[in-house]
Amino acid sequence: MPNIKSAEKRVLVNKKKHDENQMIRTRVKNAVKTINQAIDTNNIEEAEALLPKTAAIIDKAVSKGIFHKNTAANKKSAIAKRIDAIKSGKLVIQIKKDNKTIAAEKAKAAKDAREAVRAENARKAAERAAEKEAEKKAAEQAAKDAKKAAKKEKPEKAKAVKEDKPAEEKKPAKKPAAKKKTEDGETAE
Repeated sequence: MPNIKSAEKRVLVNKKKHDENQMIRTRVKNAVKTINQAIDTNNIEEAEALLPKTAAIIDKAVSKGIFHKNTAANKKSAIAKRIDAIKSGKLVIQIKKDNKTIAAEKAKAAKDAREAVRAENARKAAERAAEKEAEKKAAEQAAKDAKKAAKKEKPEKAKAVKEDKPAEEKKPAKKPAAKKKTEDGETAE
């Protein structure tokens, strides 16, 4: 630990400047990563749009004294060279997939397959329900038709039955009147 006041101040100032420098270095690294990621995913239009922004961030780091001007020139040149190589066809980018991406794609494919099976089962169930409904309606219609046919035939059968039976059979014969007994014990008619 410094024991002189000016040395203590220097420690604080150096820490503050170090933190600011780290912040600018991080911005440069993130800008370079972003443009490299755009190049790796074969998104050249996005990479070309990011090139001036990245160059501006690198130049700002040079003006702050974080990077030497030749280092900045090398960084900008390497990025521009990659973009030109891809555009001219000298460099072909094969999109790399990490295990996380591959697992996500497999999970998505499995989910899509399950959804397709569910949709197919739902479609088949709907078809079966429609067939049952059609059968039910056909059975109801057949029952209605049978009732109508039965109603048409019943009056004809009833008429035929009435015509076949003679008038005497239609009405039951009258029973003879019961004889009443009087007080005398005689029967009266």
